[in-house]
Amino acid sequence: MAPRKLIQTLLASEYFVLILTALYFLALWPFTPQLGSWRNIQHIFSNMLPLLVVAIGQTFVLITAGIDLSVTAVLALASVIGASLITRDGGVLAGSFLAVPVSVLAMLAVGLAIGGLNGAAVAWLKMPPFIVTLTTMMFVSGFAVLFTRSNKIANLDPAFITLGAGGVGGIPNALVIAAVLAAATHIILSRTPTGRRLYAVGHNIKSAAVSGVPVAQTILFAYLVSGFCAALASVLYTARLETGDPELGERILLDIIGATVIGGTSLFGGKGKISWTVFGVLFFTLLDNSLNIRGYSHFTIQIIKGAVILLAALLDTLRNRWLAAT
Repeated sequence: MAPRKLIQTLLASEYFVLILTALYFLALWPFTPQLGSWRNIQHIFSNMLPLLVVAIGQTFVLITAGIDLSVTAVLALASVIGASLITRDGGVLAGSFLAVPVSVLAMLAVGLAIGGLNGAAVAWLKMPPFIVTLTTMMFVSGFAVLFTRSNKIANLDPAFITLGAGGVGGIPNALVIAAVLAAATHIILSRTPTGRRLYAVGHNIKSAAVSGVPVAQTILFAYLVSGFCAALASVLYTARLETGDPELGERILLDIIGATVIGGTSLFGGKGKISWTVFGVLFFTLLDNSLNIRGYSHFTIQIIKGAVILLAALLDTLRNRWLAAT
């Protein structure tokens, strides 16, 4: 096969990012032996799961040609709301058998409420998704800090902590939660009318409306999913860290959007799969892990991540142009 044809085949392949991840791992392993240790591999997958959950929600929004910058604020507010209910240092539900389920439901309600507000503003008020979610991020982030006076909430109910750190039969609870979510959202996107409507809106919103697609409801659904997934990820992060943190997720917005885009979900809308998001999150988590092992500073890591995301966006543009020309 000619080199040009091979490159085109790889770029068009659904497994391009997975292949890239494997090649990156194999290329770096000889120079960083600890990268392939069982403990480090476990650490990679442990870090990957909560990020995957929130990235799945971002996938839905990007498919509609939108973007949700408020997910990190949802992570923070849901974290402190849930933790404030179950902390043994004066939590409202401390010691109650309802503590864990009620706190989890409260956290998910926070995500759905914020997602609903974002979706309503974008769908019915026709406001730009970037501005809407950026404003939401600023307001909600500030409120989370104000709510706790910038203090973390510790001493959480042990039963809640098991959601992020525990497991059954050697299988982590976080893995079960992420796997169920991934399977459910894959079915929605690939086998339901709702999934087809999401892609239609992302391809061409005007054509979708003319074809009878309920555009506003479809956009609202995408942002509700994003808010729900961010809140669910907050449950996993908070349980894993054993602390309600008003600044939770502050530094991972780049990771969330970057992993989703690197996986192949188009910034132009109309294209994306949950499996692609899984591959993108795996690559981004491996990249972050390897750079930390190599001892790079936080600022250097951010520069490299930014360059990788820019390259992914460029590849996305080239893919669209190439597909349009063929």
